[in-house]
Amino acid sequence: MTNTVSVSVDCPFCKKSLMDNKILLLEKPSIKLNIKIGDVRGGILLCSIYGSYEHVSDIDITDGAIAEFSCPHCNKILNTKEECDKCGAPIVGFLLDKGGKVAICSRKGCSKHYVAFEEIGIMLKKFYDEFGF
Repeated sequence: MTNTVSVSVDCPFCKKSLMDNKILLLEKPSIKLNIKIGDVRGGILLCSIYGSYEHVSDIDITDGAIAEFSCPHCNKILNTKEECDKCGAPIVGFLLDKGGKVAICSRKGCSKHYVAFEEIGIMLKKFYDEFGF
């Protein structure tokens, strides 16, 4: 079995956890967010396994749609001014609970995502300790 990394993220504005420990996706806590596409608002749960695109939403999201994501606690919009270098849609940013950030593209179907660490040496040690790579 391959090793997987499940990230735990917080809102970059209110710093509250975005994790939902009650609703699991691929046996890991999900990331709970508000979502808006056009004038339609709803909720979405993203899989917390890095590289997985599994999600559950209470609104229909067509391929290619660009979503506006917001924090379920403070309602601040998480889409940034940074544009995806693959498709041009806004990048959505989250804080890693252990330091650094995770970013995803806001366009359904785009595979762009990345992790950035502030202190790479410290984060690599935590990563190796936690995941045993």
